[in-house]
Amino acid sequence: MTEQKVALVVGARGVIGSNLVEHLHGLPDWEVVGLSRRGGDDVDGVRHVAVDLLDADDSRAKLAGLSDVTHVFYAAYQERPTWAELVAPNLAMLTNVVDAIEPVARGLEHVSLMQGYKVYGAHLGPFKTPAREDDPPHLPPEFNVDQQDFLVERQRGKAWTWSALRPSAVGGTALGNPMNLAVAIAVYASISKELGVPLRFPGKPGAYDALLELTDAGLLAKATVWAATEPHAANQAFNITNGDLFRWSELWPKLAAWFELPVAPPLPMPLQDAMADKEALWDRMQASHGLAGTSYAEVSSWGFADFVFGWDYDFFADGSKARRAGFHEYVETEQMFYRLFEELRKARVIP
Repeated sequence: MTEQKVALVVGARGVIGSNLVEHLHGLPDWEVVGLSRRGGDDVDGVRHVAVDLLDADDSRAKLAGLSDVTHVFYAAYQERPTWAELVAPNLAMLTNVVDAIEPVARGLEHVSLMQGYKVYGAHLGPFKTPAREDDPPHLPPEFNVDQQDFLVERQRGKAWTWSALRPSAVGGTALGNPMNLAVAIAVYASISKELGVPLRFPGKPGAYDALLELTDAGLLAKATVWAATEPHAANQAFNITNGDLFRWSELWPKLAAWFELPVAPPLPMPLQDAMADKEALWDRMQASHGLAGTSYAEVSSWGFADFVFGWDYDFFADGSKARRAGFHEYVETEQMFYRLFEELRKARVIP
């Protein structure tokens, strides 16, 4: 008989967390509790809890009854204006979760931490590629590193284990999230088509030809559960990637073709500025195309898109450690985009 496990997914409404909840819900031996600020609608096997993770008292109160949790999957994130300002809230949220759940969940087996290539300094500029899990650290501040240091120290002498997953930019369709590249591209292309203009790559000079990789949210969910349940993966970090590399110069015309759009030469154009006045147009598009009532704010990940399109340097990591340990899933990035665009169209988010 398979042992029933209970997952506490922290950040259950984000791109990463929502896909993890969906994946766990489809597995026969898991029950899921999703934590988020907004909460959610309960379904069979999945219940949601609304909590302010920055409030230690609220965290303890809301998590006090979760004594059956066996696995914590931490994928929450708080945005702040500067790298230094990110440290305090993001470390506090993780600390509050562990402080609240560890005393009550006596059967706790694992705490999974979602990180990223910021560990390697990828957000600061050109970094060593391919990045590897044992690369030396860079000068702080970096909240991903502080979070892992907290878990490593907290786990000493305990029965539970930890893991850290390091994806590239994640491809998914969750709305209302500040970091959603696929949605940003889909809405940018849809608006370009509505205005009768070609789809221009809007990033920095040089970014069009840099060598990149992405991580599919579904693939990441599978890897996260694998690392949390595979004994050989305990107390380690893993880069999780789709498994292929690409350049926008090759992929961008194909994405444009999916939207039946021509392309024109790249033009540096921060989307956060160029799309700032498009809300009224978006509202008209929703009416004329019979789209769902998705607010413009929910699909406006323009700052994140500008960030990704600003990578005018190679941006990829070595994912072989996970493969050597037994995780062999693979997703073709081009097909990932087509699937996500289809999902957005089917949901009537885009025309």
